[in-house]
Amino acid sequence: MSFVATLVSTPTAPAVDQELVRRAEDVLGVSNAATILSAGVAADIRFETPDAASADTMLRDLVGSAPVDVFVQPEHGRRKHLLIADMDSTMIRQECIDELAAELGLKDRISAITERAMRGEIEFEPALRERVGLLTGLPVSAIGTVLSNRIVLMPGGRTLVQTMKANSAYCALVSGGFTHFTKAVSAMIGFDENQANTLLEDGGKLTGKVGEPILGKDAKRVRLEELVAEKNLAFEDTLAVGDGANDLAMIEKAGSGVAYRAKPAVAKAADFRVDHGDLTALLYLQGYSEQDFVLS
Repeated sequence: MSFVATLVSTPTAPAVDQELVRRAEDVLGVSNAATILSAGVAADIRFETPDAASADTMLRDLVGSAPVDVFVQPEHGRRKHLLIADMDSTMIRQECIDELAAELGLKDRISAITERAMRGEIEFEPALRERVGLLTGLPVSAIGTVLSNRIVLMPGGRTLVQTMKANSAYCALVSGGFTHFTKAVSAMIGFDENQANTLLEDGGKLTGKVGEPILGKDAKRVRLEELVAEKNLAFEDTLAVGDGANDLAMIEKAGSGVAYRAKPAVAKAADFRVDHGDLTALLYLQGYSEQDFVLS
């Protein structure tokens, strides 16, 4: 069966040099089988094997501690027609609720709960209610302050979305965070739609309540299923990316489920894991070269 192995490093520290590519070809038993997707950053190597898992293991052993991600997959069907993505710690560097908590001097307390929820140690929904409750009385104007001063887009995210859209893919941002943030982040990156939870407010202040039902892991999976039906796609046509336990259901359901700088349980369950590259790694995963990128 025809497979492709993709080696990817972060663009800011290129590590996929000619020597690594040559050694990877040797491990896979091929020669002159590489396509350079971006010099020093990403390369495809095509090969035949009855045992892709063994090829993946051999390549990871070869790479060792080098800052290089390894993806092994069938060559057919790599390019996806639907992207469904988490926001916090995936499309942006921060967890929005933790940054809101910082406005009240509660970041350490709330971020500890966030970390446990993202690791799957506690259920997402009650953890969200608890954290939102601690924000009671925070002026709604603080949300704009956080957006302006604390929220930073994850490198490569806009290029990922714009390139996929230019190739007829639909892109959805689904978050266990809040609509105040997803609307802004979605507009900055260029998603076709966004969904999240609603922070309730009264008199210009947060009430400490969140709109029900809470958008959690099951809701993310359901939106993926709805979009597959709406767009007349197969699940094999979809790519889901996230970092936390509340992303697991959509990651496991998608044709390509990607754990991005993810918690251990998520990285273990995903089809692919990105530990080193930026979000353009998801384009190299699909066989796009740097020359294909839409940088607007």
